[in-house]
This record gives sequence, structure tokens and C-alpha cells, in this order.
Amino acid sequence: MIKGTPELIAGRREEIIHACEQLYQTMSFKEITLKEIGNIVPFSRPTIYNYFQTKEEIFLALFEREYDRWNEDLRAILREHAHLTGMELAQLVAKSLAGRQQLLKLLSMNNYDMEANSRRELLTSFKTAYGESMRLISRLLEKYRPEMTPADIQRFIYIFFPFMFGIYPYTAVTEKQRLAMEEAGVDYVYQSIFEITYQCLIRLLGQEDK
Repeated sequence: MIKGTPELIAGRREEIIHACEQLYQTMSFKEITLKEIGNIVPFSRPTIYNYFQTKEEIFLALFEREYDRWNEDLRAILREHAHLTGMELAQLVAKSLAGRQQLLKLLSMNNYDMEANSRRELLTSFKTAYGESMRLISRLLEKYRPEMTPADIQRFIYIFFPFMFGIYPYTAVTEKQRLAMEEAGVDYVYQSIFEITYQCLIRLLGQEDK
């Protein structure tokens, strides 16, 4: 049992997640350790174990927070627009993901290992945020594309959400990767997060010829 007021517990948990986020800006998942995180938070490293047992659990919490933030973006679309064309909907959803680069970066990681090394209650909390994203996308389609059947919406979900796993690797290219592609003679056209997501969405929505 973690001791302290709910505010203290929530605050310390957020500090741990924020420390992980800071490190993730310049370090890879493999490089980040609980010791590195402990060097940033303003309390002892053993205290971290009261909140998270593994590095993967901290990343899972960061991942959950990113889904929560995207969910707020999706709710804003629903709240602020009475009507949208298919192209307008594609633009707004693509824009929402263009502002969530960290979510896409986390999606490109080995999520299987992250989930396997996290306690079930934390995994359930994460899956709740993930599931809400799927429900919100479904609500967007129901509201703005009423001609889509439940089967159409399900097909959309099971194409678009797996597609999201590959957005970051195709849009965030290091100089070393770029040079390697050139030396390998691979003729690849680099696109932004918005561009690659928008092109996928307009095709899924049947808007490419409109």
C-alpha cells in the first residue's frame, strides 16, 4: 500500500512518468533504466518501486497518457463540428496524430514486451485508454459518415489502427537511415505524419477521387 495523500501519490507518479518522458527525448528505450529515471526524480530511487515495478510499466503509463491526450483531441472534433465531409474528417484526424508524435513513437516500439513485463492492473488501465480511442474513432465515423455500416466501421478500425504502428518509422528518419537508403539505391519519397496519415484516411473513407 502506497502511503500519502491522493494528491501526493498522483504527483509522484506523474513525476516518474515525466522523468521517463524527458529521457525518451534523447535516449532509446533500451538505454533508459530505472537508475536513470531515479537520477531525475526528486525522491529516492527505491520510492519508484512503490509505483512501478519495471521500466516497462513506466513506459506503459506514458503510453496510456499519450492515448488519453489523443482521446481529448478526438473528443474536440466531435464537440466542435456538427458536420464534416470525408476529406475534412480525414484532415482533422490526420492533424490530431501529427500533434502526437510521441504516441506514434511509442507505437513503433515492441509493445509485446512492454505489456508482458507490466502488471495486469496497469495493463488494464492502458487498454482502457486504447479502447477509448477505438470507440471515439467509431463515433466519428458514425456521426460524419452515416452511410458506413457497422461492418464498414469495424474494417476501418482494423486497418487504420495497425497502420498507425508504422507511421513513425516512415516519417521520422535519421540522417544515417537517409544516407543508407541513398547508398542502397532505394527511391523513397519522405512524407510528414500528416501527409502519410491523410492519404491513408481518404482512401479508407473512399474520398480519393473526390
